Amino acid sequence: MVPLRRLAVAVAVLVLAAAPAAAAPLQDPAPPAPQPAVPVPPLMDPPIEWQHSIAVGLPFAGRLVGGVQLPAEGRDFFTYDWGTRQIPNRGWRRWGTDRLVHTLLDVLASYRAAHPGAPRVGIADLSRRHGGRFGRNFGGLGHSSHQNGLDADVLYPRVDGAEKRAWRPGLVDRALAQDLVDRFVAAGAVYVFTGPSLHLRGPHKVVVALVHHDDHLHVRVR
Repeated sequence: MVPLRRLAVAVAVLVLAAAPAAAAPLQDPAPPAPQPAVPVPPLMDPPIEWQHSIAVGLPFAGRLVGGVQLPAEGRDFFTYDWGTRQIPNRGWRRWGTDRLVHTLLDVLASYRAAHPGAPRVGIADLSRRHGGRFGRNFGGLGHSSHQNGLDADVLYPRVDGAEKRAWRPGLVDRALAQDLVDRFVAAGAVYVFTGPSLHLRGPHKVVVALVHHDDHLHVRVR
């Protein structure tokens, strides 16, 4: 016969083995990962101090008199700095003739009216306040032109709708990019330089494919 004491111990072991494990203490769920902030366009365009401007000399050897400063952002655009690779562009890189600034604002307003669901368009460098040299020492690849307030860099719209630079051709929304090119041509642009990988179309000797322009188009007005 099994002694009663040993029997009691065996029963106790079986009971403990069959008992469910103690429930783990409840914990608060992990907080959700932070989401990137979505830019909120201003309800109204910032005021601009308009004045008559004079483009002196040539785009690659000139200066700017009576320049107009493009705001850091507006309802239809944001600005991008080639030197820092950040948004917005610094103020001293956002000067152009009154004609150039009017053209940019008019074209982008009509573009956004035609594509109300599209993101704002990025505008990068124009000229320095008084024009003049704008080379590599000012950041990025620099500019051989952009010296007399007639030139502006415009970022291509992205396929993902992000308000960022399309740093490779596969990120460019080519249909919207072509629409932008068409609108600048219709607005009287002298040149629209585009990236050779994008195959954007336009009038011969006005829309010109040029290296280093697969991430932005370059607009020149009269």
